[in-house]
Amino acid sequence: MAAAATAFNATLAARWAASGSLLCVGIDPEPGRYPATLVDDPDRVFAFGKAIVDATAEFACAFKPQIAHFAAQGAEDALERLIAYVHAAHPGIPVILDAKRGDIGSTALNYAREAFDRFRADAVTANPYLGSDSLAPYLERADKGVVVLCRTSNPGAADLQDLPVAGADGSVRPLYQRVAEKAARDWNANGNLSLVVGATWPEQLGEVRAIVGPSIPLLVPGIGAQGGDVEAVLKHGLNADRTGLIISSSRAVLYASSGADFAEAAARVARDTRDAINRYR
Repeated sequence: MAAAATAFNATLAARWAASGSLLCVGIDPEPGRYPATLVDDPDRVFAFGKAIVDATAEFACAFKPQIAHFAAQGAEDALERLIAYVHAAHPGIPVILDAKRGDIGSTALNYAREAFDRFRADAVTANPYLGSDSLAPYLERADKGVVVLCRTSNPGAADLQDLPVAGADGSVRPLYQRVAEKAARDWNANGNLSLVVGATWPEQLGEVRAIVGPSIPLLVPGIGAQGGDVEAVLKHGLNADRTGLIISSSRAVLYASSGADFAEAAARVARDTRDAINRYR
């Protein structure tokens, strides 16, 4: 059985209540998409992220920087500074490092250290397909959140995640449902686990919610640029408290404008997205 929610999940619940928002703002800086005012700034990766954070903080329940977007630009230092800035300037807003790590042994341990000790993220996304020992170094950090891939938003997710898998009782369910079962039954002893379920699969989102119950948060990417239906996400994913969801939008917020007003435009889209979500709560 799962323990009571600790640290990350408790912080997230407090932020849902304080902000009245289920919106998670993804931070995916892309070369070629910086506003003209920052193109020649040698510190543009951090400056862009900081401006987005400040502009959207009041509308966000969490921030989710994507590690590859920083690492590909040699900007891991900017990522460290950005997460530290969120903690200092906007305390109480959790940061989910979107890394989707999946490995075993000392490598998994060092990936956990990277996320939690180097970058000081409050939570990290992780790939469960190497099994429970690949998740253990993250899950053992009871003060941190572990957001496990379950039913992802991409079109190719069905290639593997929908494969039928027999259980010990002989019943057959898709693999993503087996992941949800394992997560709820075996992996959440510290009450620090969440699952990723894409907005592009709202019926499957409802199936996962039914399997894991009301207390496990679901990170839901795929609204905005990927076209996920907000009303369907809320219908299938909310818990009885009308929370339980971390609904992520990245590109639609970040690149609402390429001009000098990029931060103000991001704030408008974040506000409008939060309000659209709340209309169906």
